[in-house]
Amino acid sequence: MTERIFEYLRSNDLPTPCLIVDLAAVEQAYRDLSRAFPDADIFYAVKANPEPAIVQALNELGCAFDVASPTEIDLCLQSGAPFDRLSYSNTIKKPADIGYAHKAGIDLFAFDCDGELEKIAGRAPGAQVICRIATECKGAEWPLSRKFGCSPVDAIRLLKKAKEIGLTPYGVSFHVGSQQTDVTQWDYAIGVTAEIFERLSEDADIDLEAIDLGGGFPARYRDPVDPLARYSDTIHIAIEKHFGNHKPRMILEPGRSLVGDAGVIESEIVLVSTRDTDPERRWVYLDVGRYHGLAETMDESIRYRVRTAHDGKEDGPVVLAGPTCDSTDILYEKADYRLPRAIKAGERIQLLSTGAYTASYSSVGFNGFPPLKTYCI
Repeated sequence: MTERIFEYLRSNDLPTPCLIVDLAAVEQAYRDLSRAFPDADIFYAVKANPEPAIVQALNELGCAFDVASPTEIDLCLQSGAPFDRLSYSNTIKKPADIGYAHKAGIDLFAFDCDGELEKIAGRAPGAQVICRIATECKGAEWPLSRKFGCSPVDAIRLLKKAKEIGLTPYGVSFHVGSQQTDVTQWDYAIGVTAEIFERLSEDADIDLEAIDLGGGFPARYRDPVDPLARYSDTIHIAIEKHFGNHKPRMILEPGRSLVGDAGVIESEIVLVSTRDTDPERRWVYLDVGRYHGLAETMDESIRYRVRTAHDGKEDGPVVLAGPTCDSTDILYEKADYRLPRAIKAGERIQLLSTGAYTASYSSVGFNGFPPLKTYCI
């Protein structure tokens, strides 16, 4: 929790649950990433937190944006971002949405199959296209390996086809998984990408220009993560090793690493109870749950740090759950969470590093609970 958020919570009696985001922390995270990757173009993944104040702050720093829908396109343009700093990186797009983006001036689109490529050719003729390849996402706490991406062999075929149907083959993208804790995953993916570049140059006279390394840089949750410098060093060494003197344009699409640690969710404890089947472990129900933005607690994948007013006192094991009538609204049951025995209903509790993929995941009103409100300070 930043000092600014601490003071804001101390000075304001906010209705809970709510998310507080420190814009200064977002801006600092962007500067840190820019220093670590001075040779890369940073496209903020808007889906991580689409709060207009965040988009505007990043735009003023010169950040570009990875958008996934017309709504995100409009948000960025209304925040002052020029169209040439937007990339339509979603590989699943309606033809009308592709046409909307192209009419707005966007000229960079991602794809991973024939159908998507043909839609882009029909609605955005001549556009630059980046083919997304699949990765295994080993080491990622939130893997992205099944829904997106084609094989390297198919990527070569598709990029050749892109040229044949009037598009501009521009590069290859991949995503090694969100909250990636194994920095070596980038080395393998960069090596595969370099082979695709070489094959296309030799076999089809296609010289690709860009490698989109996706996101994956971590926020600070319960488990320690490597410093950003280790990610930067590993990626730069891999680029040098696999591409030599013919380095492509590097694109990064961070989301979590820019806004995750800048946010704190303030919640109220609704109920503390025990069950005779396991009397030592309390059930702690919060007024924020899986349907209020904590979707990434599914399978207990993302494990947020928790802060209470009684930290440091005697503690005991707990199950953390949300307030709704859905039995899946359990946050942590197996991850060995412990909270002070002094906590009680009506007290406030904070979930730290919750600036990313929380408010944007919040439902519009499941069980009548309103969406998670965000305060940017």
